[in-house]
Amino acid sequence: ALAGAGYAQSISPDVLEDMKFRSIGPAGMSGRVTSIDVNPINDNHIFVGTASGGVWVSENAGQSWTSIWDDQPTAGIGAVKIDPTNPDVIWVGTGEVLMARSAVHGVGVFKSLDAGQTWEHMGLADTNHIGRVVIDPRDENTVYVAAIGHRHSANKERGVFKTTDGGKTWQESLVLGDN
Repeated sequence: ALAGAGYAQSISPDVLEDMKFRSIGPAGMSGRVTSIDVNPINDNHIFVGTASGGVWVSENAGQSWTSIWDDQPTAGIGAVKIDPTNPDVIWVGTGEVLMARSAVHGVGVFKSLDAGQTWEHMGLADTNHIGRVVIDPRDENTVYVAAIGHRHSANKERGVFKTTDGGKTWQESLVLGDN
């Protein structure tokens, strides 16, 4: 028998009848850094993706930070990648990949052509959790995205996806299946 099991059984249900439950947080656990990338031309220029706080940039080797993601549809970031041949081009995969109940899901992949000042949604909206973005160093239009998909239910957008036209279209290059 478990210790205390008798005590739990001795509580009358009416004792809990008027009990009111309330959330005491945290609703989204903040502070987790999920991705870091450094400008290949200027190592003082750092981009950081966070679990539930968006994308941040430092231009002074991390001494100060500025949010560059406040107007986007999700704050959950799984991957940040700077184009190795053109540091003005940045890709962000949304939805952190931590498989905990506090994980914030995403809405696909985004691209910036101006070092993070503006962002364009590039698709894969139902991937929910993107863990990695890889840019082909020989061709900036060829990009791979690794996505987990829905954490606890079946969906088709999970696996590795590839674009050869800078994100206009995507092909699934590693099929994981719906589950």
